[in-house]
Amino acid sequence: MLENTDNEKGKAIIEPEIGITINGISFNHKLFETLESLSRTYSQRKTAKELKIAHSVLNRRIKNAEDKLGEKLVVTIGSGSELSPKGYELLNAYHKYKNRLEDREEIVIAGGHIITGLLQAISYDLPFKTLIYSSDDESAYELAKSNQIDILALDDPLLAFENDLNFTAIAYDHLVLISPKKEKPIEKIRDLSDLEFIGVKGSAQRLAWSTLKQENIPFNIVKEVKSQFDAFKIVKNSDEYYTFLNASYFNGNEILKNETRHVISLVQCNDEKEDIYNLMEYLLMDGQSQIGEQGFVPMKPWKTR
Repeated sequence: MLENTDNEKGKAIIEPEIGITINGISFNHKLFETLESLSRTYSQRKTAKELKIAHSVLNRRIKNAEDKLGEKLVVTIGSGSELSPKGYELLNAYHKYKNRLEDREEIVIAGGHIITGLLQAISYDLPFKTLIYSSDDESAYELAKSNQIDILALDDPLLAFENDLNFTAIAYDHLVLISPKKEKPIEKIRDLSDLEFIGVKGSAQRLAWSTLKQENIPFNIVKEVKSQFDAFKIVKNSDEYYTFLNASYFNGNEILKNETRHVISLVQCNDEKEDIYNLMEYLLMDGQSQIGEQGFVPMKPWKTR
C-alpha cells in the first residue's frame, strides 16, 4: 500500500506502507503500526491515542487479527498490555521487510578492516554508489542478520564456513610477520619459538596459529584487539611483541606466506536490489585490475556454490 503525505512545501511524498501475508492470511500496515506502538507504550489506551483511533477500534483490530491466526498477539500485564511471543514475531517480520523496502540508492557494505579498506580505496572508480563501514567480521555479521546491510565483507572466510553462508571470493592475500623495534633475526620457522604475539579478532591469523601448533612451535598470544592497525601500532611501539598482518597493507617478513594464503570475500545479503549482484560481478571481472593495484592478488572468478 502507498500512502500520500504532504511536506512543508505542499509537495506530495509517497511513503510505502507494508502489508504481510502469513499462511495465506493478509494483514495490512495498520496492524503492524498497532503492534509497534504497543511494544513501546505497554498500554492500549496510549496506543489508541498515539494512533488517533478509538479504543474500541484498537481492540477490534487486535481481536480480528488474533481470530485469523488462532493465537494471542497481545497479553495483559498488571494494568497494561504487552505483545505475546507471536506478536513480537510478527513485528520483527514487519521490521525486516520494511528495512528491505526502503528506497536506498546506495549499496551498504560492512565488514572487516582489510576488505572494506580495499573497497573504500577503489570506490571512486566503481560504477555504483556505495556506503562502506569498517568493523570486524563478527560485528558486521550481526548487522547482516538484522537486515541492515546489503553486502557482508569478510577478511577471513571462516565465518562464512561456520554459518553456511554463500560467499564470493574476490582476491587472495597472505600474512606477514610484523616485528618490534628490537627484533631478532627470523629466518626459519623455529625462530618463532617462544615469541609473544598480539592477536586480531576475526582475522586470518588463525592460519598462522594453526601452522605454529602443527610445527610444535611454542608461542603466546598476550593480547587480542579488533583492528590490524591497532595491532601494528602496539607492536611497533614495543620491544617484545610480534603479530601477523595482511601483506596487502603491511610490509613484513613473509616466513609463513604459503601457509597463510587466504581469500577475502563478499556475501550478498539482499536479493532485491539488482545493483548488488552487478557490483559483485564487476569486482570479479573489470574490477580485478583495480584490486591488484591495491596490493592484493587478483583471482579468477569462482564461487562456493
